[in-house]
Amino acid sequence: MRPILMKGHERPLTFLRYNRDGDLLFSCAKDHTPTVWYADNGDRLGTYRGHNGAVWSCDVSRDSARLITGSADQTAKLWDVSTGRELFSFRFDAPARSVEFAIGDALAVITTDNFMDHVPTVQVKHIAEDLDDQTDESALVITGIKGRINRAVWGPLNRTIITAGEDATIRIWDTETGKLLKESDKESGHQKTISSLSKSADWSHFITGSLDKSAKLWDSRTLTLIKTYVTERPVNAVDISPTHDTVVLGGGQDAMNVTMTDRRAGKFEAKFYHKILQEEIGGVKGHFGPINALAFNPDGRSFSYLIY
Repeated sequence: MRPILMKGHERPLTFLRYNRDGDLLFSCAKDHTPTVWYADNGDRLGTYRGHNGAVWSCDVSRDSARLITGSADQTAKLWDVSTGRELFSFRFDAPARSVEFAIGDALAVITTDNFMDHVPTVQVKHIAEDLDDQTDESALVITGIKGRINRAVWGPLNRTIITAGEDATIRIWDTETGKLLKESDKESGHQKTISSLSKSADWSHFITGSLDKSAKLWDSRTLTLIKTYVTERPVNAVDISPTHDTVVLGGGQDAMNVTMTDRRAGKFEAKFYHKILQEEIGGVKGHFGPINALAFNPDGRSFSYLIY
């Protein structure tokens, strides 16, 4: 595996997303400017300018025509991928944290943070084919979750939404009614903030990473715990290989607690585990900062990660 170093952001990075074909890689950062790269050689293709705060997450439509981003500036924005033009801005009363298109790209789920007097929310927006028909109205608003929602993703066939965050609890919601369907067990579940959530290629299961120094594999329909991967440092990012029985974990100490002495002190390695056997099978060393995000390429032959 040949490493490619990509430089371009001016502040810490927050999120990574490949497009469906795996030829484009989108990155988010606290520098307000989402960026798109050629995945095969690391060349920067362009940037998306318009946010006035940290950009926490992004997603790209199935045809790679549109990008959606969530930002601390209390907006989620739609972009034209090829031109970088801002198409629409969804406005909220709090920072927008997690964004994801549904299957078919006709819907998007967006979370907002608990901010001042505003409680955290999960909101579903219709995405119009014709921008003249696009509105800011929400098709569904879910409340009642305590603490920040770090990730919200669509479940199988868009019938559910799966959320996870600061309260260490995973929840599955009905997308028609907003009703809570399932909640992770406190005994077998995570004990600290869930920082990351990533789905399998077929959406049948998903993995979560937590500050409790573990990652867990779950059934997307039943929320049954399948496997647990234990490591020696907080887990900030996780992903599932689309082609092999492999999961990857990345993390490390918070930046303010890190000394610039030895990379082993912060435990910054990206580690690979056998998905079924739960055994560590390899790793990538050499980082001088926590791994904040990572993602497998859809072809399964490479992966990317973000360092503080």
